[in-house]
Amino acid sequence: MNQLLNQNSWRFIDQSISFLQRTPLESFAMDDTLCHIVGQGMSAPTVRTWVHENSVVLGIQDHRLPYIQDGIEWLESNDYKAIVRNSGGLAVVLDSGVLNISLVLSENEQSISINNGYEAMVDLIKMLFPEVADQIEAYEIVGSYCPGSYDLSIGGKKFAGISQRRMRQGIAVQIYLCIEGSGSARAELIRKFYQISLKDEKTKFAYPQINPEVMASLSELMNRQLTVYETVLRLQTILQSTGDMKLQVLNDNETEYYTFYMNRVLERNKKMLTLEK
Repeated sequence: MNQLLNQNSWRFIDQSISFLQRTPLESFAMDDTLCHIVGQGMSAPTVRTWVHENSVVLGIQDHRLPYIQDGIEWLESNDYKAIVRNSGGLAVVLDSGVLNISLVLSENEQSISINNGYEAMVDLIKMLFPEVADQIEAYEIVGSYCPGSYDLSIGGKKFAGISQRRMRQGIAVQIYLCIEGSGSARAELIRKFYQISLKDEKTKFAYPQINPEVMASLSELMNRQLTVYETVLRLQTILQSTGDMKLQVLNDNETEYYTFYMNRVLERNKKMLTLEK
């Protein structure tokens, strides 16, 4: 087992249902809060699950698209809300069939390299889906949205992407897992968004040329109807097997930190979406 996953105790925060109707900005504020309290030794290592209804989470480069407002308006006309996240990467789709997992660890006693953080999440996903673990590969899938060196794929088709957030000696390794529905339909949404936001204009930054055929959901790849709910239960079982696992929510003191980080995230997102190009 990956050393980072071998913890004496885990805290589990399940927001796969409670956050459905909330803005993804709340999830980024939550992960900032967890980075703070885990990094400062105020909480055990934490795993958080979260799901949001139709949203497109933009990266920092995306807000510099020449016709970004046209793209956002098009997303809204198709019932998707757009926000800008505070970690790396480019645009990704969130909906009720996409499960996000945050693995929050402390660097208080020992530093964790960026690659080690990624590898811990890769190993966790392989533990989560043992029936296809030997088929899961981590490398950049060209033509996918938000491409990166730790794209997870089966047979060349991407079903997940990983990012990291680091602050106050805490590290949140975040993954989006396309569990249900059509991976190519989600990719087509982002392809169209870039088409509208670029209008064939040349830019210094090379935005991805998206090929919807290189993306799929795990249900499609495993040829069975896997659900977000089932995956959350699998994750809880794994954590229980590796150490003491407690299902918890934020306490009153932690909620004060959350309020602080939520205000900061809201203000930052407002500035990013109104920033002149």
